[in-house]
Amino acid sequence: MTDRAVYEPDHELFRETVQSFIQAEVTPHNDEWEAAKLVDRSMFRKAGESGMLMFSTAEEYGGAGIDDWRFNAVLNEEFGRAGYASAGLGLALQNDVVGPYMLDLTNEEQKKRWLPGMTSGELIGAIAMTEPGTGSDLSGIATRAVRDGSGDDADYVVNGSKTFISNGQNADLVVVATRTSEDRHRGLTLLVVETDSPGFERGRNLDKLGLHGQDTSELHFTDVRVPAAHRLGEEGQGFFQLMRNLPQERLSLATTAVAACEGMLARTMEYVTERKAFGRPIGSFQNSRFLLAELHTEVDIARVFVDHCVGLHSRGELTAVQAAKAKWWTTELQVRVADRCLQLHGGYGYMREYPISRSFADARIQTIYGGTTEIMKEIIGRDLGL
Repeated sequence: MTDRAVYEPDHELFRETVQSFIQAEVTPHNDEWEAAKLVDRSMFRKAGESGMLMFSTAEEYGGAGIDDWRFNAVLNEEFGRAGYASAGLGLALQNDVVGPYMLDLTNEEQKKRWLPGMTSGELIGAIAMTEPGTGSDLSGIATRAVRDGSGDDADYVVNGSKTFISNGQNADLVVVATRTSEDRHRGLTLLVVETDSPGFERGRNLDKLGLHGQDTSELHFTDVRVPAAHRLGEEGQGFFQLMRNLPQERLSLATTAVAACEGMLARTMEYVTERKAFGRPIGSFQNSRFLLAELHTEVDIARVFVDHCVGLHSRGELTAVQAAKAKWWTTELQVRVADRCLQLHGGYGYMREYPISRSFADARIQTIYGGTTEIMKEIIGRDLGL
């Protein structure tokens, strides 16, 4: 689609910057990162140099001071469209997931300590919610933070484990959801753990079906001492802080999903017009035409809704229900498009040398993280009064 009213000329200029960055800094190295199961830290630094991290960081902390989420969306789209999900996810985590906590919940001292590094790419952030026994149910978090003393400035001592933590191997800062009281909702507190803290340990880099270049880790906390000055906001507000940012995280995934669909379809169109069977291009068969017609239509419809949601979010009007609708529909569509496009590639689609095979594996997690499809439908169903 070319008629996209949600974006203005500045966003399209930035899109060109992102495309150039991908071509120069990602394409030459992506296979190496996939094999190493880790994106090199230099990518974050170069992204920072190119102005692609933490757009709304104030100028006094080294940022551009641009409070316009549409720039985030453009970045997500271009990495998704190019098929570089591993590298793109790392940047999206910095901008869309960890960034808001660092920008919105920090005091002046904390901003000075963390924002310059996160904006330049010298510091890489992660967020640790999921635990071995707790998935989407945030109120079930068991990692504990106990005050060592009674004063307001008493340190927290953290014990517990987290799993499925993206950016876990690279992270310098981890926003950790901890339990500070037994209240299921008012008992959670967010603490920033610097990963050089004694007692913090990275577990293994998890061996995943897809997203091979994106480090996903187990994290362990054994008597980790965290200064009270590293708490985000007030004690006991963690659950509400997490819930407030989830719509943006889900819209981030939706923007990537639709662009990934567009990229897969474009590459598949090239393949079916060049590859022949029975003396004819594969795309000339009725089954191929009908299938591609259906997929293009569904992706165009998804694009219109997601662009609508991007516009709402840029004006501060996106609801949790709208984000849930966008997240589940577009990620399920991404899985379906990946499956059908791989089928059109035949046996070659199963070979790792063809991008569609990587896109197929990378797509599968999209319906799970950020809130599963089932959880999204629960949010929507409850809003319907059911």
